[in-house]
Formats: sequence, structure tokens, C-alpha cells
Amino acid sequence: MPILNNKKTIRAWAMYDWANSAYNLVITSTIFPAYYVAVTSAHGSDKVSFFGREFVNTALSNYALAVAYFVVALITPILTATADYRGNKRIFLMLFTCLGALSCAGLFYFTADTLELGILCFGMAAIGYCGGVVFSNSYLPEIATKDQQDRVSAKGYAYGYIGSVLLQIICFVFVLKPDWFGITDAGFPARLSFLLVGLWWAGFAIIPFAVLPKGSPNYRKLDKKKVQSGFEELAKVWKQVRKHPFLLYYLPAFFFYSMGVQTVMLVAAAFGEKELNLGMEKLIGTILAIQLVAIPGAYLISGAGRRLGNVPVLMGVVLIWIGVCLSAYFISNEYQFYLLAVVVGLIMGGIQSLSRSTYSKFLPENTPDSASFFGFYDVTEKLAIVAGLFSFGMVEEITGNMRISTLILGSYFIFGLVLLTSLAGVLRKSRHLRADLPEN
Repeated sequence: MPILNNKKTIRAWAMYDWANSAYNLVITSTIFPAYYVAVTSAHGSDKVSFFGREFVNTALSNYALAVAYFVVALITPILTATADYRGNKRIFLMLFTCLGALSCAGLFYFTADTLELGILCFGMAAIGYCGGVVFSNSYLPEIATKDQQDRVSAKGYAYGYIGSVLLQIICFVFVLKPDWFGITDAGFPARLSFLLVGLWWAGFAIIPFAVLPKGSPNYRKLDKKKVQSGFEELAKVWKQVRKHPFLLYYLPAFFFYSMGVQTVMLVAAAFGEKELNLGMEKLIGTILAIQLVAIPGAYLISGAGRRLGNVPVLMGVVLIWIGVCLSAYFISNEYQFYLLAVVVGLIMGGIQSLSRSTYSKFLPENTPDSASFFGFYDVTEKLAIVAGLFSFGMVEEITGNMRISTLILGSYFIFGLVLLTSLAGVLRKSRHLRADLPEN
């Protein structure tokens, strides 16, 4: 069966986003942040003790995520090099899915008395999610031609939003109407939601596991020696990146604006709970609305990229993100938060989708080691998240004010915009500003 532009293969690939996006919505964006802040603030203070050391509660969760992403950044080069050589990327996709799903299920046991367990499961779930995304992304150039990659990438994000919203609605019913099910423990609906995420993730991931190809071995090697160090593989990819000016300009820009995008998405719910006291019900409703807005947003930005060019559209979206960060510093009530949330929803999926497909288009033609190239891409993103989360948490601990941390995020977007502007200049000189089929 042909793989490129095959509808069944593309749908199966998009179903992985359907499966794992429930983690993003329930664990990182809605129920877990609200539950975490409530559990760790129950004694009247935002300070918590983690293995004997005291932290600000939200700073601790940011540090835990940062460590998780750093671990992923360290192991990804080794795993992607092995996957390229042995052609078994699907196995790694399955392993990370199991880790993430089981860790989410383990959060069912997270209470005020089991903070350490909760933080560890929270971190391991992030490792499972991020590791899975590395190998899922690397399938894109294998299942879609360059002229279809924007559309296929957007399809994946749209499937993710739809799937995660469906599960969120189910969890929403348990959280808002526990009496319908005879639930008397106030924390049980949230913990049940974490368990459902694990089951949803593992269950729907069976579809891509059954359809996606095992992987494409790198046959360019003259002999099958033992796979070199993953970091040597990264260095090899970097040498190839340096030969392609589009990638050389794009990746640093992607690094800086990803510091902002990913951090905003990861801390938004905690910000709403801690700064505006929205409560779990309002937070869930807000994030649910964001997901619904994000579906047309991803397609809208993808369509704009096809008409106007990927890089110009990315520049415009990054400019909007700068406005979001500045606005977050000044908002004072829940209605302003809702309005800002709608704007974030419109642009968050679009910038991720367009960033992924733009990178894929900039790759050298007929690249057999796509997993290593996307591993490089994901390492760049994960290191950006590490830097963003650590700086956000550190500024909050130093100043005691999350709003100041949002201004720091705004500065990252400014750096990204400057670099994208430079990239646009290079593309214009090469007559490839639309970034449709760049020469390599």
C-alpha cells in the first residue's frame, strides 16, 4: 500500500494527536493545574515541601516540567538515531505512549499527602508525551508530500483538539456534577479524570500503531555498525543544517518564540487560578472554549500560510503573541482573561502546526534520516521549553509575581520576531518567501 498522501495512513497518524492531546488539555491545561493549586494551597500558603526542600507551589510544577523536557532533550538524539538506523520508530512511539498513559493513570493517587508521587507522575507523563511527539512528528515527511504537509499537519492538530475536547467534556461532567454519580470526595472527580486520560491515550493510540509503517531504516550506511552516539548524530544533522541557510535562520527563531508559546500554554491555567482566583469550573470552561476556537484557528493559519507564505504568517502570529504577553501583565478580571484566552486559542494550534510543516519543507530533499532531523527539531523545542519554564518559575520565586514573568516571555517573542524577519530577507533574496518548495 502506498504511504505518501494515503488517506488511511494520514487519518491513522492524525489519530495519535487525538489520543495524546487529552494529556495536554486535562493534565497541563485545565483540571490538573487547578487541582494542584487547590491541593497545595489548602493549608493557606503557596509554599510546599518537596523531598524536604521548600518551593513556591507553581514554581515547583514548572521546574518539574522543565526537568522532564530536559530529560527528553537528552535522550531524544540517542533514540532517533537508533530509530533511523534500525527503522523501528513505531516501537519507540509505543514505549513513550505506555509511559505517558501509565503516569497519567498514576496521578489518580495524587493527594495532599502524596505530593512527591504526584510530581513524579506529572513529570514522567510529560516525558511520555514529548517522547511520543518526537516520533509522531517524524512520520510527517514520510506520509505526505511537501505540498500536502501544511494540510496534514493542521489535520493532526484538529483531530487533537476534537479528541481532547470530547474527553474534557466527559471529565467536566464528573467535576461539575459529582452528585449524579454518588461521589462525595471533592478530589475524586479530578483524580478520576487523570485515570481517564491514561485510558483514552492508550486506547486510541492502538489505531496509529496498527496502521503506521514500522519505520524506514537509513540504508545509506555502507555497513551495519553499531549506532553512533546520538549526540554525534545531532552534530551530523547540525552540519547539514549549516549548509541550508533557511534552516540556519529558522531554527533559532523557532527556539525563541517556542520559549514563549509553550510556556504560556503550560502556565496559563495556573496563572488564571492563582492571579484571578477563577476556580476549576471557570478554568475548565475557558480552556474548553480555547480548544474549540483552536480548531478553526489551526486551519485558518494553515490557509494563510498557503496564500501568503509560511514565514510572513509566522511573523504576524508572533507579533500577536507579543501583544498577548503584554496584555497578561495588565488584566484584572475574569472577562479580560476570557478575551485573552480566545486570542490564544486562535493562534496556539496554528503556530505549532505551521512551525512543524515549515520545518518539514525546509528539510533537504529525499532525507532518509527524517527521525534524526525531527529529533533535532524537538530537542530545539524542548530546550526552549526548559529555558522558558525555568525562567518563568525563577522570576516568580524572586519577585513573587507571575505577571512579571509574562513580560519575560514577551521578550522571547521579540527575539523570535527579529530572527524571522532576517529569515524573510533571506527567502526574499532566494525568491522563496512563500516557503512552499524551497531549494535545498
